Amino acid sequence: MTKISVIGAGNVGATAVQRLAELELGDIVMTDIIKGLPQGKALDLMQSAPVMGYDTDITGTNDYKDIEGSDVVVVTAGMPRKPGMSRDDLLDKNANITKDVCENIKTHAPDSTVITVTNPLDIMTYAALEVTGFEHNRVFGMSGVLDSSRFETFIAMELGCSIQDVNAMVLGGHGDLMVPLPQYSTVSGIPITEIMSEDTINRLVERTIHGGAEIVEHLKEGSAFYAPSASIVKMVDSVVNDKKRILPAAAYLNSEYGLNDIYLGVPVKLGKGGVEDIIELDLTDEQKQKLSQSGASVKEEIAKLKL
Repeated sequence: MTKISVIGAGNVGATAVQRLAELELGDIVMTDIIKGLPQGKALDLMQSAPVMGYDTDITGTNDYKDIEGSDVVVVTAGMPRKPGMSRDDLLDKNANITKDVCENIKTHAPDSTVITVTNPLDIMTYAALEVTGFEHNRVFGMSGVLDSSRFETFIAMELGCSIQDVNAMVLGGHGDLMVPLPQYSTVSGIPITEIMSEDTINRLVERTIHGGAEIVEHLKEGSAFYAPSASIVKMVDSVVNDKKRILPAAAYLNSEYGLNDIYLGVPVKLGKGGVEDIIELDLTDEQKQKLSQSGASVKEEIAKLKL
């Protein structure tokens, strides 16, 4: 049986566990440093199984030893954003958390694939690589799936069409310098550049870039967790079932897109081997410049890491 561990029993982690259980993607371990929190949520989810009809074993624990033998480890542990706080404001606090988590992953689940969710996403994914020492393809971040989902949502809302017919692509850092790609964003295969005005597309792009902050402002306390947890599950599903889906993810770049020794959102093929391929798209000069700026910003933040 596949074993999936989720580090962090907050809103994102616990909701991801719920979705993973309902899809029966494997037995699940949810761990957190707060005593009783993962145990209580795990028991609640187990008691939901007879009603929802899933047959998944869910364990809540404060002991990292319980992640032993995990095929996939999802890292959601960290401090959430608060109103007015950027993802970069979280750098120092979450770097320390990520270091502790990844040292335990290295010790107890050395053969696992690691998917990071903690913000600032691209920098924390790089930190996870440094601490675990795993191969690049086994460490990647959940960013582009979420950002693309937000873009898809706004496109469908604008057109009043089925969201099932919309596919979008967003590259770059998971933050204000993300790079939505309208020419690769389609409705039933039709590029949105053919059915939307440039002004409308620009407006939706701006809303996508600030999609997470918009939710934070509404909530006042905490940040998004339904869409992030759904994005996690989409990636885990592609890995554990070797679906080899083409999805945008924060992947390690080594000359791709002209960038080196950095994690940034790009389209990848996800399968049992983790990131099995990185797909390089033809970009406009403006998009190349924006992606380069995004990469430079991430590189600058990586240089601040103290691990």
